[in-house]
Amino acid sequence: MSKVTPISGFLEWLPAQRYAEQMVLDVIAEVFELHGFEPINTRAVEPVERLVGKGGDADKEIYAVSRLAADESDAKEAGLGLHFDLTVPFARYVLENSGKLTFPFRRYQIQPVWRGERPQAGRYREFVQADIDIVDAGELPFHYEVELPLVIADVFKRLPIGDFRIQVNNRKIPEGFYRGLGIDDITGTLRIVDKLDKIGPAKVKELLVAEGVSDENADKVLALAAISTSDSSFVEKVRALGVEHEILDEGLAQLKAVIDTAAEHAPGLLVAELKIARGLDYYTGTVYETQLVGDEVYGSICSGGRYDALASDGKKTYPGVGLSIGVSRLLAKLIGERGLAATRPTPTAVLVAVTDEASRDESMRVAAALRARGIPTLVSPKAAKFGKQIQFADRRGIPFVWFLGGESDGVPNADQVKDLRSGDQSDADRHTWTLPAEDAQPTLHLPG
Repeated sequence: MSKVTPISGFLEWLPAQRYAEQMVLDVIAEVFELHGFEPINTRAVEPVERLVGKGGDADKEIYAVSRLAADESDAKEAGLGLHFDLTVPFARYVLENSGKLTFPFRRYQIQPVWRGERPQAGRYREFVQADIDIVDAGELPFHYEVELPLVIADVFKRLPIGDFRIQVNNRKIPEGFYRGLGIDDITGTLRIVDKLDKIGPAKVKELLVAEGVSDENADKVLALAAISTSDSSFVEKVRALGVEHEILDEGLAQLKAVIDTAAEHAPGLLVAELKIARGLDYYTGTVYETQLVGDEVYGSICSGGRYDALASDGKKTYPGVGLSIGVSRLLAKLIGERGLAATRPTPTAVLVAVTDEASRDESMRVAAALRARGIPTLVSPKAAKFGKQIQFADRRGIPFVWFLGGESDGVPNADQVKDLRSGDQSDADRHTWTLPAEDAQPTLHLPG
């Protein structure tokens, strides 16, 4: 048998970690549904021609898909690639199902995506994203750009992730600013500015000048990117740079509306950060990035923005706005580094002991009665000594062990249940016994 060799860039959790991950996913889905989003799934592959040109540098990272035993019939089909995000396949989904959807359509989607990038801390070849989008037919009101970061704030407030900050910009601000400076290559300039955190301002300026931006204008581009405020004072700071353009005016007004609304509903959580550009080409309005306070160098754990032309059938355009939580990226930090865990490391709450194999059927009846009332229960795999069965439960993190009562002189004895954490043992009825509240609803916690 060949030796198993790990493949880098693919995240696999142990059972207790996977249980914590599932609890996080349940919270995310619950909050999304509380805000009126509906679940969908999309296929893992898209035609390569639909994927390329949508994701900036992601074009270089698309995994192509083909059969090992490909023949002439495969050559006649369009080339397929694994999707690198959930927004591009969602746009295709909207076009294919537009006649069956009710607009504005609010969708959430939790699925894996694939990117062939170099694996590093928090970055994987296969990872889970949790997306929300609101898309409309023809026109999408701006107020949705205000609403979406509040949904994400609601998600993160319900998770023990510590302090976080949602950074917000509007693509119209840098676009209008660059046009006001006479810079024509808006996309290229945005991509360079988007590298600020990675390569620093000196290198960004060098790249801008190499692309034909004057030294003076490059300084103004960097000055714009340096503006960061927790209130709407960014407007005056941009105005002080002396650049004028109608697109810039529109972007400033829209970003001010986002920041002002957030100050009422989620005070202190949103920051106007004018260096945020987002490398994906399809964003046209508000853009978002979310960071863990104290771990800013780790990068964004949730990002997205407004897109006006990603979905179009040539007759009608479906503009949208969306945000994507990098679930794997977030949990690599919380579970892998900070030790995020569930208060119980397994879904199972009760182990029903087996006195001997002749009584296994009765142990199974107890388990069935408990499960019927929603208590996760496992029957002991072996009729070993009770001490060994207790050890088995303890190793698995199962808090309660149930013992059959049996009979004494022909009189049935009551069943008993033992709490392995306190050592307390008491009589119990399979039809009425209930879990303590803290065990019925396990929670997530960080050590300390």
